Amino acid sequence: MASGDWRHVWCSNAFFLGKWVTSKINTSFPLGTWGINISGSLLLGLLAALHVKNMAPDWMWLLLGIGFLGAFTNFSTFAYETIQMLERKENRPAAIYVVTSVAFSILFVWIGQYIGRIV
Repeated sequence: MASGDWRHVWCSNAFFLGKWVTSKINTSFPLGTWGINISGSLLLGLLAALHVKNMAPDWMWLLLGIGFLGAFTNFSTFAYETIQMLERKENRPAAIYVVTSVAFSILFVWIGQYIGRIV
């Protein structure tokens, strides 16, 4: 399977996992995508720090960091779900989703990098 094929599979799995998680909770807030993006950010920060310290080889950074985690965290789904909430006039949840997604993703990349630096 070519690398692009794997990226498609990983991205599809993340999308369906996010939808499944959200369907199990009685809310229109997209908790599945939110959790995937934040947890993926933590892992990306950790892997980036390990790569900078030469504790994760280039192939691992490319395969897991850019490939798997790049496909697992899903900005297009985040944008689509935000638009869906705005169209349903769920302005406050949409604003909370946008602000917390961006802020927590950045925070969790930093936390992942911090953990990677002290390992």
